[in-house]
Amino acid sequence: MTDTHHIPTDPQALAEAVAAAMWSRDRAAQALGMRIEAVGPGSARLSMKVRGDMVNGHHICHGGLIFALADTAFAYACNAYNRNTVASGCNIDFTAPGKEGDTLTAEAVERSAAGRTGVYDVTVRDSAGRTVALFRGKSYRIAGEVIAGLDAEQA
Repeated sequence: MTDTHHIPTDPQALAEAVAAAMWSRDRAAQALGMRIEAVGPGSARLSMKVRGDMVNGHHICHGGLIFALADTAFAYACNAYNRNTVASGCNIDFTAPGKEGDTLTAEAVERSAAGRTGVYDVTVRDSAGRTVALFRGKSYRIAGEVIAGLDAEQA
C-alpha cells in the first residue's frame, strides 16, 4: 500500500509542491537570484533584483535576463498541475527599461489550457509598478510528471 500522507490533494497545495520540486532543480533561476513569490494553479509570481552584472552597454537590464524572468514565471505557472510542460513558442515586448538595483516582478496568468496546449500571459513590472515587459508563452505538455509517480500514488 502506498503512503499518501504527504500527497497534495487540492490544486493550491499541488502547485506549491510542484514549485518546490522544480525549484530544487532550477539552477538557472537560482543563479540569477530569482525568488518565487507565489504560485497557484496556472499562475506564478517571481521576482529578481537587477544586479550590476545584469546590465548591458546602455546601463539597463539586459533584455535576455528580463526574458529569463518572464519565461521562468511562465514555466512555474504551466507546470503547476504536475504535468511536464515546456514552451512551444513565446514572444516579448519590452515597454520600459529595468534599472540596476530595482526588483522586477513577473506575474504569469493562464489564459487558455486545452488538451496538451496552453497560453499564458506574463507581465513584468518594476518596483514602482511600471510595466517593463509583456510576454506571451505557448505551452505544450509532454510525457511525465514534475513530481514523478504522484499520479500513481493518488490512484
